[in-house]
Order: sequence, then C-alpha cells, then structure tokens
Amino acid sequence: MQATAYTYDPETRSGSVLLDDGTPVEFDAAAFDAGGLRLLRPGQRVRIEYAAAGPAEGEGGGGPGGGRRVSLVTLQTF
Repeated sequence: MQATAYTYDPETRSGSVLLDDGTPVEFDAAAFDAGGLRLLRPGQRVRIEYAAAGPAEGEGGGGPGGGRRVSLVTLQTF
C-alpha cells in the first residue's frame, strides 16, 4: 500500500504516514528497521505493509481494518 511520510522521529525511529485518503497510520521502530531506511523526510512517498496484530494489540489498532499493524516502511519505487 502506498502512503506519504507525515512524521518521523530519528531518536525513536518511529512516526506516521498518511494514506492516500488522508488517514494517519503510525509505525514503530521495527517497521522502520524492516524497510532498511536510514532517514525519512515528511512528504516522501513510501510503501507500507501490514501484519496481523497479536492478541495483545487486539481491537482498533494500527490502521484500516483494525487489528493490523504496520510491519514495513520503505521508499516507494516507480
């Protein structure tokens, strides 16, 4: 799924992206690290992937469809 980088904190390596419909979705350091990026700037186009949430994350987490979390954030290539 494509999105646009919205926020990024280099200290925690976490942040958020905006889906094309404007929905904000947060990502954690594990998702950022999985994409192999070193830096992310607001406005960059990225590709995100979701993984099913574990039982502890349960309801409403992670983005569209609830119960999902971002597992990968990487640059969108054309």
